[in-house]
This record gives sequence, C-alpha cells and structure tokens, in this order.
Amino acid sequence: MSSTNPGPRPSSGGGPRVKAPARPAQRPAGGQGTSGNNPSLVKPAPRAKPRKARLLVSKIDPWSVLKMAFLLSVALGVVTVVAAIVLWTVLDLTGIFDRVNTLLGEIAGSESGGFDLRDFASLGQVVSFATIIAVVNVLLLTALSMLAAVLYNIASTLVGGIGVTLTDD
Repeated sequence: MSSTNPGPRPSSGGGPRVKAPARPAQRPAGGQGTSGNNPSLVKPAPRAKPRKARLLVSKIDPWSVLKMAFLLSVALGVVTVVAAIVLWTVLDLTGIFDRVNTLLGEIAGSESGGFDLRDFASLGQVVSFATIIAVVNVLLLTALSMLAAVLYNIASTLVGGIGVTLTDD
C-alpha cells in the first residue's frame, strides 16, 4: 500500500476543522526573572463552591424507628440503673443516710424507737425500683417513637414532609 497523497486530506464537508490553540505570548526576561514574586504569572486554582442538595424527608420506616428506639431506650435503661446504684452508693459513703436518720429521730422524738432509712431504701430495693422504671421506659419510649413515626408518615402525605439541605464543607 502506497500513499500517493502525503499532505493533509481535503475536507469532505464532514465538519469544521479545528485549529491548533494559539501559543501564549512570551514575556521578555527582564527585571523580575523566575523568582515567583509576580502574582499575575501563577494564579491559584479557583476554590470550588460547596455543593448543595435539597432533599425532602417524605416517609420514615416505622420498623427501623422501632429498632432504633428500642436500642436507645435499652441503653437509657441501663444508664438509669447504673445511675441509681452510683447515687445510692455516694449517699451511703458520704453519710447522708445517717444524718437523715438522726434528723428524723430528733423530729419524731426518742420514743419512736429509732428509725433507719436503709430499711426503706436499701440498695436492693433501689435497684429493683430503678429496674422497674427502666423496663417501663423501654416499653413506653419504643411504643411512642413508633407511633410518632406513623403519625409523621400520615402528616407528610398531607403536607409533603420536611425539607433538608445538605452541603459539602
């Protein structure tokens, strides 16, 4: 195969020819040289604008709300029981129970026969009461959060939901 036309091909009307980009004019090397002190020679890249996305929360899955609310309320229940234990221990170690017993003995008089607050609020009773409160809270918070998700879904069908704008930083 021999090429008889070594030059550029003639345009067959298939489209416009693209010219090579023009070379920028060179500056004369005088005065400043290449020290980089002239800010007009190198421009920093323009800073990208943060992207924004506007979203609409139109539905919340009640099953996922139920699972998350259950886990969070169980964690809150554990915190409640541990806080009750720590509070009772601190009150016992600081002698608050003895001071309250002394105060109640002075108020009631000596014929009351000695009152001991630890009989009514022992550590076992406080932990049992805190556990009962924690279990009731788990049940109530789980049920109320799922009810709130269902009510949100009903309301969002009427008004469209909550608009949220997300941005890049």
